Order: sequence, then C-alpha cells, then structure tokens
Amino acid sequence: MNKNIFSGTIPALMTPCDANGVPDFAALVDTAKSLIAAGMDAVVYCGSMGDWPLLTDEERMTGVKALVDAGIKTIVGTGAQNTRIAVAHATHAREVGAHGLMVIPRVLSRTLSPAAQQNHFTAILEAGGPDLPAVIYNSPHYGFETKADLFFKLHTQYPQLIGFKEFGGAQALSYAAEHITTGNDQLTLMVGVDTQAYHGFVNCAAEGAITGVGTAMPLEVLKMVDLCKRAAQGDANARRLALELNEAMHILCTFDEGTDLVLYYKRLMVLEGNPAYQHHILKDDQLSPSQQAHLDSQHTLFRNWWNSWDGKDA
Repeated sequence: MNKNIFSGTIPALMTPCDANGVPDFAALVDTAKSLIAAGMDAVVYCGSMGDWPLLTDEERMTGVKALVDAGIKTIVGTGAQNTRIAVAHATHAREVGAHGLMVIPRVLSRTLSPAAQQNHFTAILEAGGPDLPAVIYNSPHYGFETKADLFFKLHTQYPQLIGFKEFGGAQALSYAAEHITTGNDQLTLMVGVDTQAYHGFVNCAAEGAITGVGTAMPLEVLKMVDLCKRAAQGDANARRLALELNEAMHILCTFDEGTDLVLYYKRLMVLEGNPAYQHHILKDDQLSPSQQAHLDSQHTLFRNWWNSWDGKDA
C-alpha cells in the first residue's frame, strides 16, 4: 500500500468543459500532466472542486479512468448522497488502479449520525480493499465531522484508513493533531483548506496538503509547502518567508473556503493561461462583475508582489 501518497502536495482538479457544459476529459488529463510536471505528487478527482454533484456518476468514473490510464497518480473522491453510489466509486477506483480514496460521510441524509458515518465509511473501505489507502475528508465547515473515537474504531479494522484531509480550519486541524495523528507514523494529517497551510504544517505536524488554489498556481503553493515544512523543522528564515507568502496569498486562498470556489478558481486558471476552464457545467454559474474584478485585481496584486519577492528562490 502506498501510504506516502497522502504525504505530498495534491491539487484538487476542476472539470474543464465546453460552452454546453460537456466535460473535456482530454483537457483534464493535460492539466493533471502539467501539475505533475510542476512538482505536484498526485491529483484528486472528483471532489467539490470538480463539481461532483453536477456530474453523472459515469462522467466521474470516465475522468478517473482517463487520469489513471494516462499514468497520473489519482485519488478518487467518493462524495455521494448514498452509500450505494459511494461504494460504486470506490469499487471503480480499485478496479481501474487508482491510488487512493478521499471519503466523506453520505450527504443530505443522516450526515451527522456517528452510526451512519461508521456504516458508510465501512462500506467504502470494504469496497476499496486493503491495498487502497484512504483519508477522511473532514469538514465541520460543511457540516460533517468525524471525531477520534470513530476514527480509531475504523482504523483498527481498516488500517488502510490512514488519516484526515482536514477542511475544518485551524481549530479542527489542532484537534486532529492533538487527538489523532501526532506521534503515530502510520497516520497522516493533510491540510485541506488553503488558508491553513502555515498553521497545519508548522503547528499541527501536517505531512501533506490537498489544495484548491494550487491547481491554478502550483509553483507558488509548492513553495509555500516547502517553506512551511522547513519552518516546522526550526528554520527561522523559512518561517519568516512562509509568513510573508501566506499573507500575500491570503485573499486568493480564502476563495477556497466559500461557496463560489470553483467559479473563482476556474477564472484564476484562465488568468494563469488555461483557457479550457472558461466555461462552467451550468451556464448560470458565473461570478458577478464585481467578484471577477476583485479576483482579477487580487491576482495582479499577487503577481506584482511575487515578481519582486526575494523569497521565491530561497
């Protein structure tokens, strides 16, 4: 089992599509290849960044298979409104040779029930099998949270469950570090929201990250992770530079926390030279003129800062 896949920096792929909302899986693969070439360790598909609720299950599986067939290390999101569909995605991931699972509780129905969570996770882990490592997508922000008692109950039975992708912010990251992952080299804590990279790596001993903004700006996020990991080892200069970069990227990272994250990050992809992301699956999903102007100005501000920053080559 490749547990170390979750110790890397992993972008969450969006779904490129044409003007009619039809997914473009060739463009998806091209994006993944460019991200791996930039230094990313793997990709996630299909999570909330990929608009999984807007795709059919067949489309999601088509994207997963296209990535795996292209030789991309792929972590499969199993988000679903019921266990049967989640199990189908886990089974497909195992059958096509994917490299990991990102699992969440079933949504819209008994999401907060620990018993329902346990049954749902158990079914997914059974379907994925012992050789497919998995992390729980934990998110008090979205209304679901798995605590230490349930995690260890599952981990004891399914050791392929090796940690958390923690989206819940600073407090949730601190809880996971204190009560679950720290001190156990069999477990991995992943930073799951871009605003918490510094806190997660420096203060919570996170080993990996699943990033939204890094899909559009991979080199900058890889630099952030590198600086944070060095800061966590006591490098004072790296700590200073990490804080500078964290502050400069803050507004671009906060879009990861909001309802319109895909709209913002598709626009950021276009600004970064990726025109395949100019369309959305639903035509009415659009940034307002002021939202787009705000993002564009923040992108320009960051680019001007980055070009003059003395830390990018440190």
